Amino acid sequence: MTAVPASITDGRALVDQAMRAAAERLDPSIREVVAYHLGWTDEHGRPAAAGGKALRPALALLSGRAAGASYETALPGAVAVEFVHAFSLLHDDIMDGDRTRRHRPAAWTVFGPSAAILGGDALLALSEELLLDEHTRGAHWAARALTAATQRLISGQSFDLGFERRDDVTLDECLTMAADKTGALLACSCSIGAMLGEGPTDLVTELTGFGSEMGLAFQLVDDLLGIWGSPDTTGKPVLSDLRARKKSLPVVFALNAGTPESARLAELYARPGTASEDDLREMARLVEAAGGRAWAAAEADRRIASAEKHLGAAGIDEHVRAEFRDIALFVTERDH
Repeated sequence: MTAVPASITDGRALVDQAMRAAAERLDPSIREVVAYHLGWTDEHGRPAAAGGKALRPALALLSGRAAGASYETALPGAVAVEFVHAFSLLHDDIMDGDRTRRHRPAAWTVFGPSAAILGGDALLALSEELLLDEHTRGAHWAARALTAATQRLISGQSFDLGFERRDDVTLDECLTMAADKTGALLACSCSIGAMLGEGPTDLVTELTGFGSEMGLAFQLVDDLLGIWGSPDTTGKPVLSDLRARKKSLPVVFALNAGTPESARLAELYARPGTASEDDLREMARLVEAAGGRAWAAAEADRRIASAEKHLGAAGIDEHVRAEFRDIALFVTERDH
């Protein structure tokens, strides 16, 4: 298992405390769903060990440091991006029919779809409220950026859902979807602390570029894990993305590769009904044989190299730059 960078673990307790305090603003029935989804409680409301990588809050705090801001200045941004991420997962699990999240039943299976949707809505509203509470120019900048990122995230999810009804999805379309659904919020996470600290526009631009490229790398690795990841570490069933017939990046590359394996994969993807275990294993073999696995791994590396160029242009302290780089490497080398 890939070691989690210190920049992620060091700020986790601080962010967790701030998230719990912010969640106290929610209606008790909504807070129950949110607390479960965030891993604070079990289905009976009893304390539990929180899960999740807390990647986005760590990036938000680090971007504040890049601009010379204190943890306290960047903290509302760290909480806000994690709440938006939690909102998206609450809704995604319902839309995708995913019944597990981080080795536990998904919130919608415990509390019902309606309660989970309301929990996500409440987190989205609370994320903006936390930023606007600051009453600074930087907070207004950050709130607008988070709203724009959320709009792109929703657009990307809509694109993704539309792919399920099509058999002609192009690789460019899939990359655009990933840039919106995953890259936009990670890009905002990488720059929101600098916005709150009212850092230079050039710095915010380069950190945003870093996050955009890292976001695509993150999605590429996520898609690889969705096919070849171990259920013990991913918390999802083996071959889960193929089981759901997702048009993920390695799959779309393979479908468009123009090989005999591409044609056979398209045939299996178009076949109605639930795929057998033998068919799922064949799909995975075909994606790999058509070059999807190798392309996705190489493209993730290329995106990380591009992300590092943005870091080099940001003109930030070398220690902060190294911590950003550690997180970028973690994204491509992680196993969950």
